[in-house]
Amino acid sequence: MNFPAELKYTKDHEWIRIEGNEAYIGITDYAQSELGEIVFVDINTEGETVAKEEVFGTIEAVKTVSDLFMPVSGEVVEVNADLEDKPELVNEDAYGKGWLIKIAMKDPAETADLLSADDYQKLIAK
Repeated sequence: MNFPAELKYTKDHEWIRIEGNEAYIGITDYAQSELGEIVFVDINTEGETVAKEEVFGTIEAVKTVSDLFMPVSGEVVEVNADLEDKPELVNEDAYGKGWLIKIAMKDPAETADLLSADDYQKLIAK
C-alpha cells in the first residue's frame, strides 16, 4: 500500500497535499481498497467554505456510501470534474488523478493536527 511522505493524513482516511495556501484533498489508498469499487462521487460544496472535520461530500462504492470529511477549514474552489464520468480514478490513482477537491485554506495552522505518513500507517495497523 502506498503512503506518500509529502502528504498529511486524517484519522478519517483523507489525505491533503498542501501547495501554498491551497490544497488538494482525496481519500487514501487504504480507504479506497477498503471501500472497493468506487461508482459515484457526490460533492456539491464547490464555492462553499467548509469547516475542519465537517462533511464536504460523499463517496459511493458498490456496497456502501461514506462521508468525506475536511482535513482543514477552507473554501472548495474546485471539484475534480473527471470523477463525474470516471469515479474509478479514485481506485486507480488515489493520490494523483483520483483527487477529490481543491481548497483555499482558511487557517494553515490547522495542518499541525494532521498525521504524518508514518503515523497514519500506525493508525491503520491497529
